[in-house]
Amino acid sequence: MSLQLDHSRHSESDNKFPIIILTDNLMGEANIGSLFRLADAFNIEQIIFSGTPINLKSNRLRRTARGTFERVDFSHTENTIETIENYKSKGYEPVALEITSDSKPLDSYVLKNDSKILLIVGNERHGISEKILGIVRDKVHIPMFGNNSSMNVSQATGIALYEFSKTFLYFRQK
Repeated sequence: MSLQLDHSRHSESDNKFPIIILTDNLMGEANIGSLFRLADAFNIEQIIFSGTPINLKSNRLRRTARGTFERVDFSHTENTIETIENYKSKGYEPVALEITSDSKPLDSYVLKNDSKILLIVGNERHGISEKILGIVRDKVHIPMFGNNSSMNVSQATGIALYEFSKTFLYFRQK
């Protein structure tokens, strides 16, 4: 008989994945809360929010995040372009998660053993701004097979984090 594991009985790791999420004016409190949970679940380095500052007093955000905002490193930036350039100079590869005319399927994005990812995700309604898309070389999308052309930002981020973490785990096991 299988036992469902609770928080105190599953494995945890202090070894962070070299991934930072950068949001482009994400505003939905449920999506922000979900990003905190995803960042904790995938043990990534940090979330950087841009645009409207997040409201940590929001009941919706707090219910969705389930306390993870207390464990996940996060910050806010006023200048998204400058932040991207700063992390590029630190060796991070900016990757925009957006369906564009030149985006590649997420599963075809090739990571190297020493890759560090700055995963850029967009606003719920407008996606990633044209200004940011104009300076980011690597754009990836999640192949979709239905009629809809978009997916919820936190769901899409979860899929991207899973794809990247599989590769990083593979590198660590070599």
